[in-house]
Amino acid sequence: MHQVVPEQYSTLLAEKQQLIEEQFTQFNVGDIQVFESEPLHFRQRAEFRIWHEGDECFHAMFAPGTKTDPIKITDFPIASKAICELMPKLITAINEQTILKHKLFQVEYLNTLSGEMLVTLIYHKQLDDQWIEVATALKQQFNIHVIGRARKMRLLLDQEYVMETLNVDDNALQYQQIEASFTQPNAKVNEKMLSWARACHQDAHSDLLELYCGNGNFSLALADQYRSVFATEISKTSINAANYAKQANGIDNVTFARVSAEEFTEHMNGTHLRKRLTGLGLEDANFETVLVDPPRAGLDKDSCQLISQYKNIIYISCNPDTLELNLQQLSATHKVTRFAMFDQFPYTHHIECGAFLQAK
Repeated sequence: MHQVVPEQYSTLLAEKQQLIEEQFTQFNVGDIQVFESEPLHFRQRAEFRIWHEGDECFHAMFAPGTKTDPIKITDFPIASKAICELMPKLITAINEQTILKHKLFQVEYLNTLSGEMLVTLIYHKQLDDQWIEVATALKQQFNIHVIGRARKMRLLLDQEYVMETLNVDDNALQYQQIEASFTQPNAKVNEKMLSWARACHQDAHSDLLELYCGNGNFSLALADQYRSVFATEISKTSINAANYAKQANGIDNVTFARVSAEEFTEHMNGTHLRKRLTGLGLEDANFETVLVDPPRAGLDKDSCQLISQYKNIIYISCNPDTLELNLQQLSATHKVTRFAMFDQFPYTHHIECGAFLQAK
């Protein structure tokens, strides 16, 4: 990670853009839309090791490759303002209570634009009723949700999630974000990403297929643009969050199924039918558009082959290298007509991209 110097943000972003333009010029992507981040206070999640020295403990991070030379973190300007304000107050309160700081190993913050905060305290000891009593007082003091974790132990003082409200094209959408499950850390850039995906294509007479839907991030934001949405995800926690948010938003044209992209591909190809996918009306669906947001490994060849059967492809990627490989396969049947870069992770080498492909 580069040093966080807001004055350098534009320069670093331009360097990323140049890299992406060079890497994807082979696909004739045209002008790349660049969606920048706020230069400070853009992360809604942060995790820190807790380091103990004498009777005190503090937030710590380590230089890459080291685990024994902690850097004391007193200020973390890439985190949301709420996280930055809470960190010194929380560590002071923890240091005042032996039961809270004893064998405390890690702390994780999950914050939302809508103002909720969930803090997870992770220990190298088992937690008891006394810990619950003291941690409950901590929760009330700061008006936050608190979870205690230890080996084979997870204690909820009230709930395991926060509710985020994202504003996308003047629509306020609620999302359930569950502790320790994946959510986009840069909420403001996520809003821009959802808006871009909505602008790629809409068709009220056809259906949208989504693979790797997570907590319904794209599915729910695009639901009003298609007749129906069918979305798959392997994580049970994420599917539960997606269904919760579906109810919270009063959306009734989205179906979530807990299967992997590979399992869905096998089912649709007829090589291995899945019980979870039978009786859902897939045979009657008119999927003309598919949206994929795969992990860093990208899509395997079979999944690429599957999505190449659809007229329109919206591909969200967190790894330009695997996106490049997948586009090489997909360019046999499709042409990239829109391309975007989303700076989800300022001051790092990580780049999120979006490509909209249409059948040749």
